Amino acid sequence: MSFTRACSTADVATGKAFGTIVDGIPVAVVSTDEGWFAIHDECSHAAVPLSEGDVDDCHLECWMHGSRFDLRTGIPDALPATIPVPVYPISIDGDDVLVDVENPYEISGELSA
Repeated sequence: MSFTRACSTADVATGKAFGTIVDGIPVAVVSTDEGWFAIHDECSHAAVPLSEGDVDDCHLECWMHGSRFDLRTGIPDALPATIPVPVYPISIDGDDVLVDVENPYEISGELSA
């Protein structure tokens, strides 16, 4: 695994998404009561930053059309998006949030319309 610093833990409020670029890849870093997550920061439906959307439990909702993505899998669970987005391994090292964009988790499934 190849972890790169994405941001500081202080940059990410619990229940919010923080958009950043890691090795040229847009990443939304999210802190929830269930843990830390790193998900591709571009909606698969409208190509807008997911980090500008709302976090609800383990879901990130796109602000433009309301697609919701599971932070654990990247699979959308609300239309109009039907294509998953990558989810990346994340690690907390002291005050640093590290993300591995070179090895996204395998995604299996998509929303059935």
